Amino acid sequence: MLNITELLDEIKASPFEEIVVRAPHTGVVEFVQDKPGVKVVGPSGQWKEKPGILLVRLEREGSKKPIYAPQKGVVERIEHDLAGKFVQAGTPLLTIRHYLNKEEVLDRLLRKSLFLFLAPERAKYFFIPDMDIKVKSKGCQSVQIRSGQELFIVSRMKRETQLNYSGPDGIIYAIYFETNQNVDTGAPLIGVCSRSQLPAIQDVISRVQSEWVEKD
Repeated sequence: MLNITELLDEIKASPFEEIVVRAPHTGVVEFVQDKPGVKVVGPSGQWKEKPGILLVRLEREGSKKPIYAPQKGVVERIEHDLAGKFVQAGTPLLTIRHYLNKEEVLDRLLRKSLFLFLAPERAKYFFIPDMDIKVKSKGCQSVQIRSGQELFIVSRMKRETQLNYSGPDGIIYAIYFETNQNVDTGAPLIGVCSRSQLPAIQDVISRVQSEWVEKD
């Protein structure tokens, strides 16, 4: 386990992340939010079906395409010199400063504390049937795994292969993938810890719940 106090202090020193909003395609830029310091909100609803606040319109082939805020935060920087100009896909348009909430801080700390088993390729991942039954019936934190164990089915381009777990023996503390959704190469699939680490991880959760002050 890492030094939790040190990690928390490090996050408290910079309790935010900078999100760069880029042009998703070519077009002429029209800023809707054109003043730094404006608070914006991201997608909402049970399935994130409601878009965030409108930030920019890109006019392309006579049609104006909206670009919405991907996350809650404060508009930090706007590339005003691009207003009314044609830009290429990927061009930075503005930056949002998003302040971390408790769940995001806890997620960062856990990812540093757990052993993360990563996706070797972009594909869809599924637990093998026996493991899927255990996870759904008992909860992932009741499931013990060992290195070399058959664990996943990898589905890519109508091809299915088996993926064995490689890493320290322990329990599956966290699951980071969604069934039927593609996982990028290098993204975590599961987080694993030994049973002896559980008290320390519980301390991580308690510290964040009691010490972290969220900023509006």
